[in-house]
Amino acid sequence: MSIPASQRIFLDNNSTTRPLDEVVDLVAEEYRTHYANPGSAHAEGRQARRVLENARELMASLLEAKPQEVIFTSGGTESINLAMHGFLTGTPGEIALTEGEHPATVNTIRRLAPQGIRQSLLKIGADGRIDVDQLAQLNWDRIQLVTVILAHNETGVIQEIAPLVARCEENRIPLHLDCIQAIGKIPFQFHDSGATAISLAAHKFHGPRGVGALLVKEGARLLPQIAGGHQERGRRAGTEPVALAAGMARALECAIRDREQRAQQVTALRDRLQQGLSEHCPPVVVNGSQQHRLPNTLNISFPGLDGEALLISLDLVGISCSLGSACASGSRDPAPVLLAMGCEESVYRSAVRLSLSFLNTSEEIEAAIHRISRVVNQLRS
Repeated sequence: MSIPASQRIFLDNNSTTRPLDEVVDLVAEEYRTHYANPGSAHAEGRQARRVLENARELMASLLEAKPQEVIFTSGGTESINLAMHGFLTGTPGEIALTEGEHPATVNTIRRLAPQGIRQSLLKIGADGRIDVDQLAQLNWDRIQLVTVILAHNETGVIQEIAPLVARCEENRIPLHLDCIQAIGKIPFQFHDSGATAISLAAHKFHGPRGVGALLVKEGARLLPQIAGGHQERGRRAGTEPVALAAGMARALECAIRDREQRAQQVTALRDRLQQGLSEHCPPVVVNGSQQHRLPNTLNISFPGLDGEALLISLDLVGISCSLGSACASGSRDPAPVLLAMGCEESVYRSAVRLSLSFLNTSEEIEAAIHRISRVVNQLRS
C-alpha cells in the first residue's frame, strides 16, 4: 500500500527544495504582469527590465557583490560550465579541482580534454576536506583555473578555502567556487571570500527551478559560451527570465534574512535524526566531517545493507532521500567522494543522504527515525 502524500517525509533537500509560497506567488504575478522582453525599448519592455535589474541589485546586495557582477543563467550546471569554459586561455593546461566534485564539473573537464585541458586533483582526507599541504606541490605554471565545491552536495562537508585563495592570488589564477549547496545555509560574502567567481542555483534555497547565477569579480576576463545577443553585458546570450530572476532574488532574501534561525532549527533536527538512528539501528557510520558540514546534511551508512535496496524500501514507507552513490549507465557505481575519503566498501555501498530543510518538523523527524530504523532492522534480519 502506498503512503499518502500527506504522510510522506521529504529528506532530499540537497536535490531540490520546495519553493516558498511567496516565491511561487511572486513568479506567477511577474509572469502575468511583466511578460515583455526586457530587451525591448517600449514601455512594457522597460518595466520588465526594471524588475530584472531590481532582482540583480537585490542579489548583489545580499551577497556583498556589485550588480554588474551578477550574471543570470539557467541554473547551477550552466553557471559551472560558463565559469570553467570562460576562464580558460585557449592553450593547453590544467584545471585544479577537489576529488569527488559534482558531475557538472567533472564531465566538463572531460569534454575539455581534446583541447589539451587536464585535471589536477586535490586530494581529500577521511573527513572530506582538502589537505592544504599538497598545494605547494601543484604545477602552478600550468594551472589555468582552480574550481572547488565549497559545501559538498553529498556529504555536506565545508572546505577551508583561505589557503586556496592565497595560492590563487599569488599565482594570479582565477578561483571558482561551486556555492550551489552553500548559499543561504552558511554565511557567505562574495568579495570577502576572495573567489573570482561563484555559482549558485535558486532551487537549492526554496526558489524556482530553471534559474541560477554566476557572480564574476569585476575586471575578470570571462569568455561567453552561448552565441546570440548582447544580454547580460555580452556574457550570456538569451532572453532573460524576468519572473524567475525575481523569484530567485526573493528566495535568497528570505534565506539570508532567516539563515541563523533556519540553521539552528535544521541543525537540531539533523542531530536528533543522527542520534535516533545511531540508537535504534546500529551500527551506523556518519560520513565526512561532523564539525565542518552544512547544518542540514547527514550522509549515513548502514553497514551490511545495500544502499539501493535500502533506498527503495525507504521510499515504500514514505521516506524520500537519495543514495550516497550515483547511478550511471544502468549500474550503481560508488560515490566518488566516498571513495576519495577512503571509506570501506561496506560503508560506501550502504550510504544514503538525508538532507533536511526548515520546512521539516520535529514530528517528521521522530517518524523518520521510527520508519528508517524499522526498515534497516528488517533488512538486516
